[in-house]
Amino acid sequence: KSNLGVKYKWGGTSPKGFDCSGLVQYSFGRAGKTLPRTSVEMYSKGTRVTKLQPGDLMFFSQNKATRPSHVAIYIGNGQMIQSASSKGVSISSTSNSYWKPRYIGAKRF
Repeated sequence: KSNLGVKYKWGGTSPKGFDCSGLVQYSFGRAGKTLPRTSVEMYSKGTRVTKLQPGDLMFFSQNKATRPSHVAIYIGNGQMIQSASSKGVSISSTSNSYWKPRYIGAKRF
């Protein structure tokens, strides 16, 4: 949450600007966990979960494809933190009308 408001930057991996997977990789790194760089690589690792807990990664894809194009961190109470091109680092509802239909699964690391 300390990076809320940081602008979106494609390929960004620092508080100067994050893309979605850059924010996730950076945040987990600060907690001592090493994750792959891209949402596709992240989705191929970890343990698949159906009951979300804070810290789980949520994956999204255009047209319900099997390869994710977006990743966010579940923070509890039906909310996720993400770096989205429209808002930068922000908190959104998991039932948001844009993201909910694009959800393809979650992983725990």
